[in-house]
Amino acid sequence: MSAPAIWTGLMEEPFDLRFVDAGGISTRVLEAGAGPPLILLHGTGGHLEAYARNVARLARSFRVIAYDMVGHGFSDCPDAPYTLDVHADHLRDLMAALGIERAHLSGESLGGWVAAWVAAHRPELVERLVLTTPGNVTAKPETMATIRESTLRAVVEASPETVRARLEWLFAPANRHLVSDELVAVRLAIYTRPGAERTVRNVLVLQDPEVRARYSWAPEWCARIAAPTLIVWTSDDPTGTIEEGRLLERWIPGSELVSIDGAGHWPQWELPARFDELHERFLAAEPNPTGAPR
Repeated sequence: MSAPAIWTGLMEEPFDLRFVDAGGISTRVLEAGAGPPLILLHGTGGHLEAYARNVARLARSFRVIAYDMVGHGFSDCPDAPYTLDVHADHLRDLMAALGIERAHLSGESLGGWVAAWVAAHRPELVERLVLTTPGNVTAKPETMATIRESTLRAVVEASPETVRARLEWLFAPANRHLVSDELVAVRLAIYTRPGAERTVRNVLVLQDPEVRARYSWAPEWCARIAAPTLIVWTSDDPTGTIEEGRLLERWIPGSELVSIDGAGHWPQWELPARFDELHERFLAAEPNPTGAPR
């Protein structure tokens, strides 16, 4: 089976790829479809192409926005630590620039962490929330070290081999053939931009235990999330087991946990049909009388 191509998936629906000024940050944005806004947030060291296999189908029901977070992809990379509040402010500014008052947020890994933080601290911005393998909920030092070391190596020793190794770590072993040469090439182009090492060190600040402690997942702030929330875990996530998903399910009022079998940390790429179907079902559902999603 050949690896999926980025542009083949995107060709099924019209889309717009452009740069938007979001609070002074030049931000690369891909937009497609019409309907309720759905903003897709990628993970640490990632970029909007992480959702290339999902945009076309989701655009049939939603105004889909995928973007490069500050310090990521081809967006601006100011020389400052990219803490969770910096990412949250950038998302707020992007929504304002796009004329969006409220949106569904769907984030994978770091993107899920940012989306949840926004839902807790700026609830007026969030309609519904999807958290996909939102990454090391219990702040395990060994996971932080793996993310830090593998990401730094892919930048400092940038080559097709180191970038491929970083990407393959995200996938279930049976799915590593889905890491295409095209996907590797896009990430290699990002990791060889001028100042990439400085930028990635700013990105990885959240893998520093002392910095992370200020933003770590905790029941106190999770309890403030009022948006209906779907937590998506997988059978082969390398950052943690479904027990971490169950922890979030207890902390976030009225949330729902589902598991995708046969996927690792990138179910949106590994099993896109299942990922998209979950979004279509959950984001279109009416709330039940208790306020929890059906």
